[in-house]
Amino acid sequence: MKLIIYCTITVCCLLGCKQVPSPVSATTVPASVSSNPRSVSAIAPPPGYIRNAPPVAGFGFYLTHLELKNSNTVFLFNGAPKSNQQAQYAVLDISVGDKDLQQCADAVMRLRAEYLFAAKRFEQIRFQSGDGCWISYSDWMKGTRYRLSGRKLVAVRGKPVAPAHSSLLQYLGIVFAYCGTATLPASLYKKQIADMQPGDVLLKPGAPGHAVIVMDMAQNEKKEKIYLLAQSYMPAQDIHILKNPSRPHSSPWYTLNDSHRIPTPEWTFYSNQLYGWK
Repeated sequence: MKLIIYCTITVCCLLGCKQVPSPVSATTVPASVSSNPRSVSAIAPPPGYIRNAPPVAGFGFYLTHLELKNSNTVFLFNGAPKSNQQAQYAVLDISVGDKDLQQCADAVMRLRAEYLFAAKRFEQIRFQSGDGCWISYSDWMKGTRYRLSGRKLVAVRGKPVAPAHSSLLQYLGIVFAYCGTATLPASLYKKQIADMQPGDVLLKPGAPGHAVIVMDMAQNEKKEKIYLLAQSYMPAQDIHILKNPSRPHSSPWYTLNDSHRIPTPEWTFYSNQLYGWK
């Protein structure tokens, strides 16, 4: 029996080159928190800088302990290497799936959802689609499923599932198909650039748009701050730590300063485009 939820979707605006919904592969390894030396926290800051100490239960701590792959090659969802291999400093050991879905905003939502799932905060895993409907993992566990009917996203009744990483990935496949840079602001609030914290998002909403996530921060005795950024991109690809174009052959750390422009290897952001999670 259909549930009485009908969500009008502007498909072209949200999806761009994305394929309409296919679940992320449920056989891939989940993003994991680890003290492995091949983790984000092993990326040394420049001399004189000391890492921040985020709360152990917080999103920032989770991000800094994500594992990195031994290989520094970024692969696309279809297994092919990305044509531009100059943007990344390191690659996160997180699955990308086998469909062209986990792109820029999707990677940000994936990391947020993985953190909330690990913390068993299932009711907070929810993202807004194009017409304002919230796609909720709690509802997904209760049996709500979604399908496209014409230009409407229709909620239908399915089989309830227990909280499991495989069901999270299936849920995220729907999120990636119907949410994106145009809808991500519903989960965020605007921040001043000086108030940046790990887990914050640099976001240009819209189509085209782009999103990257602040993975870690450090500061020196003068209270000058630096930070790491990570992204996925189009086509869907491994999430990777970005190089700093100002020093592409040395440190990936970015300087938090008064500059309005924040150039990254494949996109330029601006200081008024920083967001935190609601």
